[in-house]
Amino acid sequence: MNTKEAITSRRAVKEFDARYEIPKNEEKELLSLTMLSPTAFNIQNWRFVVVKDNELRLQIKEAAWGQAQVTDCSLLVIICADLKAWEKEPARYWANAGSEVQNFMLPTIDGYYRGKEEVQRDEAFRSCGIAAQTLMLAAKEMGYDSCPMDGFDFDKVAELIQLPDDHVISMFVAIGKGVKDAAPRGGQLDIDEVVIQDKFSNAV
Repeated sequence: MNTKEAITSRRAVKEFDARYEIPKNEEKELLSLTMLSPTAFNIQNWRFVVVKDNELRLQIKEAAWGQAQVTDCSLLVIICADLKAWEKEPARYWANAGSEVQNFMLPTIDGYYRGKEEVQRDEAFRSCGIAAQTLMLAAKEMGYDSCPMDGFDFDKVAELIQLPDDHVISMFVAIGKGVKDAAPRGGQLDIDEVVIQDKFSNAV
């Protein structure tokens, strides 16, 4: 499957074969591909909580108002972000770059994020959104279905996974072998409505 096929065929699937287990090597490949997702200043601020404990999954399912994909999927990934990744040994993000690049990037990172909590949070969610799409497209290419989720009690899930205070939860992505096709697309807007040339004032 090529990228265009993965994009056009990826749909949110909510019913999975609860007996299917993704092989460990495929799980590692899937997460490794996701880690190639871009982040601003290469701070790699996403964190992927892979939930395998059955009892914990049941508790998370309850916090997700009983949605079956939480327990039935083969791989439940809670995509989080470290809001303070920018200041945690930032030199490691540019360890393979030359000293000239490092001397420029490290103070630039500090200046961009320090004292700007809204920027830190916005950037975290941008990074997580990109990673989630990478994860779902990679899963589709590897023969798996997925479902992005934000229908859950964020505070309760944070408590259940012992989320650090300087982290946020972005979303879940449930991955596995779908057992029921997704419903037909509900309706796509026309490209002329969503693509604006230069300025909104030019939109019809």
